[in-house]
This record gives sequence, structure tokens and C-alpha cells, in this order.
Amino acid sequence: MALALEVLTKPGAIVGSDHSSVVSINLFVALLCACIIIGHLLEENRWMNESITALAIGLCTGVVILLTTGGKSSHLLVFSEDLFFIYLLPPIIFNAGFQVKKKQFFRNFMTIVLFGAVGTLISTGVISIGAMHFFKKMNIGSLDIGDYLAIGAIFSATDSVCTLQVLNQDETPLLYSLVFGEGVVNDATSVVLFNAIQSFDLSHINSSVAMQFFGNFLNLFISSTILGVLSGLLSAYIIKKLYFGRRSTDREVALMILMAYLSYMLAELFYLSAILTVFFCGIVMSHYTWHNVTESSRVTTKHAFATLSFVSEIFIFLYVGMDALDIEKWKLVSHSPGTSAGVSAILLGLVMVGRAAFVFSLSFLSNLTKNSSCEKIDIKQQVTIWWAGLMRGAVSMALAYNQFTNSGYTQLRGSAIMITSTITVVLFSTVVFGLMTKPIVRILLPSPNHTSSSEPSSPKSLIVPLLNGQDLEDNKGSYDVSYPTSLRMLLSTPSLTVHHYWRDFDDAFMRPVFGGRGFVPFIPGSPTEGSLLQ
Repeated sequence: MALALEVLTKPGAIVGSDHSSVVSINLFVALLCACIIIGHLLEENRWMNESITALAIGLCTGVVILLTTGGKSSHLLVFSEDLFFIYLLPPIIFNAGFQVKKKQFFRNFMTIVLFGAVGTLISTGVISIGAMHFFKKMNIGSLDIGDYLAIGAIFSATDSVCTLQVLNQDETPLLYSLVFGEGVVNDATSVVLFNAIQSFDLSHINSSVAMQFFGNFLNLFISSTILGVLSGLLSAYIIKKLYFGRRSTDREVALMILMAYLSYMLAELFYLSAILTVFFCGIVMSHYTWHNVTESSRVTTKHAFATLSFVSEIFIFLYVGMDALDIEKWKLVSHSPGTSAGVSAILLGLVMVGRAAFVFSLSFLSNLTKNSSCEKIDIKQQVTIWWAGLMRGAVSMALAYNQFTNSGYTQLRGSAIMITSTITVVLFSTVVFGLMTKPIVRILLPSPNHTSSSEPSSPKSLIVPLLNGQDLEDNKGSYDVSYPTSLRMLLSTPSLTVHHYWRDFDDAFMRPVFGGRGFVPFIPGSPTEGSLLQ
């Protein structure tokens, strides 16, 4: 008590040595509030979005800080990879899994994996080979094979936020599901690939090293997914058995948030892909755990996860905007501005070519597995998917800092060029491509109110392939069934039967143990009693 009184009587003891940090945090929080307010005022103008707004405010703040510090610094906080990967990224990825429409996601799961995993590998190869070919002729500094492969992984990480804000999930469910799902799987694949590149000695590449690299990549992918599923199931089992809601909904909410974060940190502990782990943990928790809690806890958790994700995204883009004017990095490349601009232009070109290399080819393969024309990806949708992945964002920035800086600083000219070029590509793609997204999407995908759309107009037609065998029999007369070729039948039949068998297994074994819709704990007098009786 005496110590507490002493601290209260001497407020300088709390902030004496770190007063500048407290001032920086205050200013940064005030800027976050400004981003939210301005974003709200610009909400009706869909040319702008929170990402572009935060970048613009960050740039303006960076200019002000540069002027007030005499050109010494442009940001309030020093970039920290731990801050990004441990505190900011988890709520964004978890909320993506928690809010995803599972039927559409798993209905198009093979196509999403094709774009997000296989497509990212193709894009990484194209960008790495192109960078190696051009940069060796430009004298940008000493870069080894590991750096070139890392560049491929860095610039294969997409940011489709702008496109998702324009797409209508109800009007174009197939396209929205593909863009959204590919974005999440792409981020996870890029980070797994980047970590695999860093963990291998790539100075002497042979067939053995390549096979080991590919095996390690698959192991990370599968192990991370399994850990996420197990973490989600554990949270569902604990909450179902103990049913905290009968006494305290606060405990339910706290446990869901902590279990979600624990899954992410466990993946980091075991050197797995934390992004994949927390994404699938979010899917499992939304399928089982969320239905085991009270009505009030459901509302609270849904908005809590969305709010944390929203603030984290704004935080990242605000910082990127300020860091874009970091004078130390630009000083190292000031003697050759043409080289830096050339590197940025080449990287933008490689990003566009690398994405086109897999979007159109993999779309053709995906269409071979589809029976109905409404399930196929037409050329306009393919162009939209290609465009949606041209924007680069926070993941690319974080990976570039990890590869080319030490605690946010760099003293090597080649590394400085890569950092400044990454910043340029992120700013240009987010602002320029982001502003062009709305008119391009509106041209390619006109509103169904004015013209016909390639998407099915009836909500019933969207879920027919997801229904069980009895439902399919009932609706057989309502739909024209085209008989596929042998190749299409071989490729598409498993996608219809897997869901049928999963639903039977889920209802018979999983939901009775882990809860979920239809298996909510019934406690007399609980907040869920009324809804259960209805």
C-alpha cells in the first residue's frame, strides 16, 4: 500500500524514462480514431476504403513528423516483426476463418487450394526467376539465391481487401468465396514458403534438397492445419462440458478469445504456420464452439473478433504509410533513384505476369471439374480474380522487413533498395489499383438488376450440391442435369460425395461430442432456453 501511494504521489515515476513512448502511443491511438471517423464519413464513396484512408493519413503524418524533427524520422513507432506477427496478424486471420461462409468455402475448397497454394508456388517461381534475370544486370547489390526466392515469396502475398469491399457476397457468392479463400490460403502459403526458404541452405541446390524442401513445406501445411482443428475442437469440448454460461458469460467469451490466441502461439512454439493454424481454428470454433455458448456470448464474440481484426488492419496500414517516408532508407538509395524506380517497376510487372501465369491456367483446370455452367469460372470472373490479387499489403511488408532489415533498420544498399521498392509497390498497388477496383469490377460484373449475371439467381440453386442424397432426389426434377465426360465425372464426383459423408459423420459422431448447431447444452433458466424451446 505504501508503494502504491508513493507511485501515485510521484506520477513521473511511471512515465519519467518512457514519456516519449507514451506520447507516441497517444498520438498513434488518436490517429487510429481519426482513420475510423474519416473512413466512416467516406463510407458511401466506395472509391475509398479504410486501407487507403489509413495509408493517406499515415503519409500525411509522416510528412508532419519529418518537418517537426528536421528530417530525422517519419514514424511514431519503430517497426517490430513481433508486433506484427504476434499481436496484429492473429485477430485478422482468425476473424477471417470465424466469419467465413463454410458451405461456399468448402464447396470450392479444391479451387481455393489450387489458387492459394499451387498458384502461390507458380507465382513465386515466376517472380524469383524474373528478379534473378533482371536484377543481376542492374547492380543493386549483393543478393544470393535465398534472397531471390524470398523476393518471390514476399511479392506473392496478396491483399484482396479492396476487391472484397466492392464484391457483393449475395450477388456473386462463387467469386467472393474464391477471392476471399484464396487470399487467406495465399497468405499462409507465402509465410510457410518464406520460412521454409530461410530454414534451408540453398547455396547448393540439387534434387535431394528440392525434395526435402517440398516435403518440409507439405509437413508444415498439414501439421498446422491439424493443430488448428484440434485447438478448435478442444475449446468446443471444454465449453460444452462445463457450460460456463450458466454462471458467467464473461468466462465463455474470455475462454474463446484465449483459446484462439493459444492456437496461434502453439503453432509459433512448434515452428508451424500460425496463420493456417488460427484460420482453421476459427472455422472449427464457428462450427462447434460458437453454438455451445449463450446468446449474449455469441453476439459478444462475433463483434469482439470483428473489432479486433478491424483495428489491427487499420493499425498496419497507418504504420506502413508513415514508414514509407523513413528518411534513413531513402538516403541509401538517393544516389541511384532511377535504379530504385526501375526495380519497383520490374517488381510490379512480375507481380502481374506471375499472377496471370496461374489464374487463367488453373481456372481452366478447375472448370474441368464442374458440371454446371453456373459453377464454372468465366473469363470475366477470371480477370476479376487476377485483378483482386494484384494489391500487396502488410504481409509483404512484414516479410520484406524480416528478410532485408535488422529490427527495422538496414545499412546495406541492396537491402535498402528492396525495402524501398516493397514500400513503393505496396503504396502504388493499394492506392492506384485499389481506386481502380470499383470501376473495373462494375464493368466486368454488372449488377444483376440491370443485366443477367453468370451467377445463379436462386439461393436454392446455390446449396443443391451441398444437400444430402434425399434432398437431391427431391429436387431432381427441378434441375437439368448434364451428363459429364469421363474425366469430369472422375474429378467432380468426389467433391459431391465427400460433403455427404462428412455431414453424416458430423451428425453421428462429432456434434454429439463437441456440440454445435442442434446440440446446444440445455440448462433450465439459461439464456439459450428460450431459443431452444422455439
